[in-house]
Amino acid sequence: MFLGENLLVLLALAFGGALAVGNFMALVNTRGAPKDSDYERPPLGRSIVMIIIGLTVSIWAIGSLIAG
Repeated sequence: MFLGENLLVLLALAFGGALAVGNFMALVNTRGAPKDSDYERPPLGRSIVMIIIGLTVSIWAIGSLIAG
């Protein structure tokens, strides 16, 4: 198979990890920003939901790689 047998699982792991880490870093990075700066804090609820979705996809992908 082109690019490996586990291509879809590896892509799911990459996108899930990026979703979780990216949203987490967006929350952490703007925490210490000065009030008069151009940084805007992302919505907390949406960020937490995206982190949970990313972690779920990443855990599923890791489990699929271990099992198969």
